[in-house]
Amino acid sequence: MASNRTLVPQARDALNKFKMESANEVGVTLKAGYNGDLTSKQAGSVGGQMVKKMVQAYENGIK
Repeated sequence: MASNRTLVPQARDALNKFKMESANEVGVTLKAGYNGDLTSKQAGSVGGQMVKKMVQAYENGIK
């Protein structure tokens, strides 16, 4: 079963900031709260950008 809960509640604000920064980088405008009006393409772009940045951060950390 999928869950959308944050495993570390203290990280919620940082995750939201990260999501907003990633959305801005790919040209998607997010608003605080519900963003159900996004297309699948827009939501995928934001998620993809977040993953890309996390992978880059990991790769930079292991060098």
